Amino acid sequence: MGPTVREILFELYYDGPYVRVSAIDPDTNTEVSLVGDARLTEASLKAAAKRKLEYVMRRDGKLR
Repeated sequence: MGPTVREILFELYYDGPYVRVSAIDPDTNTEVSLVGDARLTEASLKAAAKRKLEYVMRRDGKLR
């Protein structure tokens, strides 16, 4: 597996049975978001958002 993002800022917004998770790379200002089940653990939601952020940054050439 290649390099990963060093610092990620997370925002979780709970709305009933759902939670919106945003992950931001402060170095490139790249932001992704996803909607998940509010019954999932915060760690699993953050891990999914981190994977999506790394995917988007690799796709856009911001992460090697």
